[in-house]
Amino acid sequence: MSEALLYEKDGAVVLLTINRPDERNLLGRIGDGALFEKAAGRIQADSEVRCAVLTGAGRAFSSGGDVKAMRDRSGAFEGGSAELRESYRNEIHRMIRALWNLDVPLIAAVNGPAIGLGNDVACLADIRLASEKALFGQTFLKLGLIPGDGGAWILQHLIGYSRAAQLLLTGQLIDAGTARDWGLVSEVTSREELLPRTRELAGEIALQPPVALRMAKQLLRAGRQDRFGSVMEMSANLQGILQRTRDHDEAVAAFFEKRPPEFTGK
Repeated sequence: MSEALLYEKDGAVVLLTINRPDERNLLGRIGDGALFEKAAGRIQADSEVRCAVLTGAGRAFSSGGDVKAMRDRSGAFEGGSAELRESYRNEIHRMIRALWNLDVPLIAAVNGPAIGLGNDVACLADIRLASEKALFGQTFLKLGLIPGDGGAWILQHLIGYSRAAQLLLTGQLIDAGTARDWGLVSEVTSREELLPRTRELAGEIALQPPVALRMAKQLLRAGRQDRFGSVMEMSANLQGILQRTRDHDEAVAAFFEKRPPEFTGK
């Protein structure tokens, strides 16, 4: 796999690291769609994986798109409007969908600035932790653009319409403390403590029964979009499946025997 996205597996947890530190981990280049698809497919195909973490190398999480390539109309930004539309679909949209469609929980460890496309990629995670050096921003309008990556939908589902509109329509940056106050991130740590704390949280998640864990994420996603009645029906269907799994039997037995359960994903 290209060194632009590092893949590291440690037990049941996979760490993905955007690895363009000299360019503040910019994203959206030709090949990035396939790169993220390959990493996501590798996670999906590995039944041992129970949680994934996404972070950036160096001092930035991701500064977003390649502004120099926009200026020069090169790389992913060559051609006319029709070619640009297809480029977004083939690169940025493939990257976004690959992360969004992960079955296992995804944690973003936002180690530094997450701007534009970088902000929206962080927002794809189920949980976001940030270092005190993190910054968040929707700076598309400052470049005469709008979020071409689905960010207008993603962000308001996390922090509400008014705050999402404030970020997008002003292009302002908010610090980690404000992001926590707005509900964009769960916790703020020092830069040195960020990955250890993220690994600790991922480890806690990885202790859960694999099938139920994936269904729990599925149910949370449905709760953001579907009607209450639909989520209730989905809950009953999934619960009916889970209550006949070996992992459920093991969890109940471990509860009564006062011991840690040993889950097998069956």
